[in-house]
Amino acid sequence: MDGVRPGPGSPLPEPESPPTRRPWLRLAVLGVLLAAATVVALTVERPGVPALQGWLDEAGPLGWSAVVLAVSGALMAPVPRTALSVLLGAAAGFPAGLAVAVLAGWFGGMGGFALGRHLGRDAVARLTGSRLARADRLFRDRGFLAVALARVSPVPFWIVSYAAGLSSIRWLPATLGTLVGVVPGAVLHVGIGASVVGWL
Repeated sequence: MDGVRPGPGSPLPEPESPPTRRPWLRLAVLGVLLAAATVVALTVERPGVPALQGWLDEAGPLGWSAVVLAVSGALMAPVPRTALSVLLGAAAGFPAGLAVAVLAGWFGGMGGFALGRHLGRDAVARLTGSRLARADRLFRDRGFLAVALARVSPVPFWIVSYAAGLSSIRWLPATLGTLVGVVPGAVLHVGIGASVVGWL
């Protein structure tokens, strides 16, 4: 009967399992966010070197922080990191451009990782099951190396971010791998942008 409480020897009732729809809803939200980011990336015109230079010349600490956040957000969308780094080097010079490129790459990379982990990981794990378990364990055990190498590979930056979040790579290896992996490309491309302006 409903009103009878279980006795001392009675088994405890099992907790209700969460609705199975929830992981798929989160994955759908991730898909909508990526679609919206793609539309914004294709329709919003990026500033040119003179416009960004003029804005940075008058910007204080808050202005530079806004640039870091803006580039971080752009790197979570299908925007080429190479083009942004060259633009930063041309507009801000090598030291400042490199600092912004590295910070924004780190923040943007981990932002994409966080979205992939919280919105898509559960659904992907249910979808793949044991079929990709071995590869997933390999990524988890070698997370730092996998992320660092992927960051310097030709694979688009935003794809690496979300793919790492969908895998079982832990937070600390992903964070360190992203920080290390963004530096070589930032040095190269910011240097190219600063050098081109210096030659003109």
